[in-house]
Amino acid sequence: MWTGTLRLDELLTGVFLSMVVSAFTFKFFPGAGLHLITPKRIGYLLVYIPVFLWEMVKANIDVARRVLMPSLPIRPGIVKVKTNLKTEIGKLLLSNSITLTPGTFTVDVKGNHLYIHWIEVESMEEKEATKLIPWRFERWLKEFIQ
Repeated sequence: MWTGTLRLDELLTGVFLSMVVSAFTFKFFPGAGLHLITPKRIGYLLVYIPVFLWEMVKANIDVARRVLMPSLPIRPGIVKVKTNLKTEIGKLLLSNSITLTPGTFTVDVKGNHLYIHWIEVESMEEKEATKLIPWRFERWLKEFIQ
């Protein structure tokens, strides 16, 4: 229940209760893939979260600067990037991570390629754009998902 505050004890209680409920109900959802959750994968997820948050902060600052300083260039465009993630859930998490980062928006996913609207296109070349956009998320998601 949302109490309007974000206290540590409330957060820890929520995490604990979620884990207890999950421990007792995961057998009812065999197709959900919960059996794949391991301590190693949780570790990679715990590394991914600060990486994602840091990228989000950097992107927010970049977009805010572009809004507040109209002299900064804005060269929007859609770029094609390649992902090495094989699972649909991996591609979904990658696409959502890119979309949640200001300045980028995943428009479409086809096979192993994502089409991303980018506020400041630095390269239209697939390899270079792949290094600049999804790579920073993908290397951690790959360990967590696959």
